[in-house]
Amino acid sequence: GDVPGRSPQGVERNEPTRNNAVPERSTTEEAPRRGTDPRAPATSGHTRPANPTAALLNRLHAAWLGRAAGCLLGKPVEKLPLTAIRQLAAATGNWPLTTWFTAQGVPRHLLARHPWNRRSAPTSLAENINGMPEDDDLNYPLLNLLLLQRHTKAFTTTHLAHLWLDELPAGRTFTAERIAYRNLLLGLTPPQTATHHNPFREWIGALIRADIHGWTHPGNPAAAAEQAHRDATLTHTANGVYGAMFIAATIAEAAAGTTDVHHCLRTGLTVVPPKSRLAQAVRHGIETARTHAHTAFDTVVDDLHAAYGHHHWVHVIPNAALIAAALTHADGDFAGSICRAVSGGWDTDSNGATTGSIAGLIVGSPEALPAHWTTPLRNRLATSVAGLDGIGFDTLAHLTHTEAHRP
Repeated sequence: GDVPGRSPQGVERNEPTRNNAVPERSTTEEAPRRGTDPRAPATSGHTRPANPTAALLNRLHAAWLGRAAGCLLGKPVEKLPLTAIRQLAAATGNWPLTTWFTAQGVPRHLLARHPWNRRSAPTSLAENINGMPEDDDLNYPLLNLLLLQRHTKAFTTTHLAHLWLDELPAGRTFTAERIAYRNLLLGLTPPQTATHHNPFREWIGALIRADIHGWTHPGNPAAAAEQAHRDATLTHTANGVYGAMFIAATIAEAAAGTTDVHHCLRTGLTVVPPKSRLAQAVRHGIETARTHAHTAFDTVVDDLHAAYGHHHWVHVIPNAALIAAALTHADGDFAGSICRAVSGGWDTDSNGATTGSIAGLIVGSPEALPAHWTTPLRNRLATSVAGLDGIGFDTLAHLTHTEAHRP
């Protein structure tokens, strides 16, 4: 298999970390009409609501809720192998996955063989949910919100590094982020923070930080990807960076109001090198989901695990392929999207979170999300980011909306 964080010989020319793939502005971006806000997203043939400002606020609210719900769904089975996820869900009649995981009714011998995630089970099984518990998949959007509030969209990677040292507890970092944090403490600066003794630099960490960059650039996927690149290069290289750019661009297109998730995924692919392993894996996920559009998603998952199971379960390539496949197979349905993403294994809470964010934008408003997924969140997010513990998702939507309209 591949050495973690190192590209196989011969592919470096197709996978540069430098941001040559993304123009400063999309060449297809429509010039603002006279009398309009130049920061407003340009139209691209998709129907826009009469009040785009209110509609964007609703979409952002749904995206925050969707990210939380998808993350929470995946938390009890994070780190478990695919066979364990299937057996635990099936033991309670929840396979194919359609609702929260529960320990009620699971045979003891099965729990002994496949215990729930020890840290997450007390807060994320159906019988235990009481608000959204702390998770790095929600901490990073909060940190990036602080980044934009303090430094605007013109932030530098060094600004982000200083923010982490000020606001991010070192113990709540993992893999590439923890190595980069250590490198900062050693006195290194970006982009060396991503490369010095960092075997995790093509894992999923930068991808899970990408949502804010898309949420705050509705209709401008190129700008979202460029902003995600500045974030990602603190910790990642090559495909690790591309994963963040792909998701940021996909989200930016969804944030503009289209309800076509397939169009959003195609847009996301336009900002990454087409011959990169990340792009190839995403296309594989999409094509496999289309081929098996009318069969059980298990078939798609089995194909992806056969193709990418040699990677570590936190590597960006298998997880990005799964996210794209889940969104494609669910065809915009919110519950179907997050349940498919989590049922595919690998980094379950991160995949559920990213898929939920995109599907939430597609659905368009918090009222359109099934209450089954949002009521247990109680409009309350626990976090280790100082000053934000207990914040509501409605408040976060307003704060994000403000940053979306700032230059």
